[in-house]
Amino acid sequence: MLEMMNAQAGAGGDQPLVKDITEATFMEDVVEASKDTPIIVDFWAPWCGPCKTLGPALEAAVQAAGGKVRMIKINVDENQQVAAQLRVQSIPTVYAFKDGQPVDGFQGALPPSEINTFVEKVVALAGDDGLDEAVAAAEEMLEAGEAADAAQTFAAILEADPTMAAAYAGLARAQIALGDVEQAEAVLNGAPAEVSDAPELEAVHAQIELAKQAADAGPVGELKAAVEANADDHQARFDLAVALNAAGDTQDAVDELLELFRRDRDWNEGAAKAQLLTIFEALQPQDPIALNGRRKLGSMILV
Repeated sequence: MLEMMNAQAGAGGDQPLVKDITEATFMEDVVEASKDTPIIVDFWAPWCGPCKTLGPALEAAVQAAGGKVRMIKINVDENQQVAAQLRVQSIPTVYAFKDGQPVDGFQGALPPSEINTFVEKVVALAGDDGLDEAVAAAEEMLEAGEAADAAQTFAAILEADPTMAAAYAGLARAQIALGDVEQAEAVLNGAPAEVSDAPELEAVHAQIELAKQAADAGPVGELKAAVEANADDHQARFDLAVALNAAGDTQDAVDELLELFRRDRDWNEGAAKAQLLTIFEALQPQDPIALNGRRKLGSMILV
């Protein structure tokens, strides 16, 4: 493990830091390239006024990062297919890609300070000195149920790089797996400001919220009986969803919350929607439950 953590990461080759592309090379220049270095994609058009301000500022921040992140510029007028696939509805729109997936983004022009913060967040995803491999190994330990070993490994990674968002997230999740939710919160609270808003940490915040709810979850059988006896008992249905999620039945929990939203979307100040979004945030971005659940919720909202 120490050898892995001390290994030198690749410098990234001779690729330019800022590059204009067409959708023909999107897979190569964005999806595949982001497996080595985070890629920021700027969707713009010549007629877009805010784009003329955002683009140069974003380029300057990328250049200042010294190769830890690269930038791709895509003219939406000439590349409408990829813009449509990524649901670019207005410009400027900016996405950050890591390991072949979009991990962050924003729409509209931002002030320079927020642009710099965004680029810093993306840089934090890159890892350094072979630590990505160490994080991957720790994640495997956690998935295998070896939470204590994973926690020790994540802690060692943070000693090597105290700004690594993925390690903070992993350590917090390991503490949740060990049943210490308070310690998981302490880990996140100890993350430095420059990574405190990283997507990985946002997901763990949601997992912590769900873990707290699980501690007070009622018996699934009794709650199911209450819902069967009165389908309009919204509190019982909500409590059933919480209990199902606590028991690991995430799909059933999502189904109950969608049904609650269908029956009364405004109940308890929109509690069903809020709970759904918390569950989706806690899951991996490409988790089928999250993807399908978001789609169904979106369809209901439009009705």
